[in-house]
Amino acid sequence: MKLTAYIPQRLQSRKILVMTHVIAGHPSLEANWQMLELMAEAGVDLVELQMPFSEPVADGPVFARANQQALANGLRLDQYFELLRRSARAFPFPHLMMGYYNTAFRLGHGEFCAKLQESGAAGFILPDLPFEEYGDLFALSAQRGLNPILLMAPTNTDGRLERIGQRARGFVYAVARKGVTGSRTELEGGLYGFIQRCRQATHLPLGLGFGLGSGEDVRQLQGRVEIAIVGSALLERWEKEGREGYRRLLQELCAGRD
Repeated sequence: MKLTAYIPQRLQSRKILVMTHVIAGHPSLEANWQMLELMAEAGVDLVELQMPFSEPVADGPVFARANQQALANGLRLDQYFELLRRSARAFPFPHLMMGYYNTAFRLGHGEFCAKLQESGAAGFILPDLPFEEYGDLFALSAQRGLNPILLMAPTNTDGRLERIGQRARGFVYAVARKGVTGSRTELEGGLYGFIQRCRQATHLPLGLGFGLGSGEDVRQLQGRVEIAIVGSALLERWEKEGREGYRRLLQELCAGRD
C-alpha cells in the first residue's frame, strides 16, 4: 500500500503512529529477525531498515558503533536486500530503506530504485543527500512507486523548508534538534514552534525523530505530528535488557498511540 493511503488509514484507529528502526547485521541478522517479529507483535506502524555505513554522519554514538560492528561482522549489500525482502513479505508494516548516499551511488540510481522496489520497500531515507543533489532519483523513485523521505531540520530557513516540502513524498522526517541521533530530546515550546514551521511548509504528514524514547514521548506528540520515530532507545534496550526488555519498550511505545 502507498504511504499516502496507508498513513491516513492507520490514523483512523490511533492518534499517532510509531515508526521504529533496525540496523541490519547488528548485533546479528538473527537478532534483527527477532526484533522485527517483536515489532510485528507490538503492532508498530512503520519500520526503517538501515544499511550500515562506515561514516554514518547523522547517527549518534549508539548507532555509529552499531554500524561499525555490523560492517565488521561482514554484512553485505545482498544480505541487506535479502533481509528487506524477507521482512516485507512476512510483516504487515511498510519498510523504508534508511542509509547513506554511498549505497545509491555505488549501485547507480536506477539499480538502487529497482532493488528497493523488488525487495518490497515503500521508500528510502538518505540523510546525507541534500534534495538539490537528487538528480534523477526523484523521477526514478516515482517510476518505481517509491517515496523519497526528506528531512527538515531546525536550522533550515522557512524558504528551504518550503522547497523541501515541495519535493518530499510520503511524509516528511522532522529532525527534533540539532546534532545526531541518540541524545534525549526535551519536548517543549521551541520544538513545537519548529513543528509548526514544518507544518506550514508541507501538506504531508510529519514524522518526528532524534531523541524520542518512551511511551510518554509518543503520547505528548499526539495532535502535533503524525508519526513518532524511535531508534536509539530501542537498540539500547536490546543491548541492556535483551529480548524481553525490547518487547516491553515496544509495547510501551505503541500504548502511547491511544
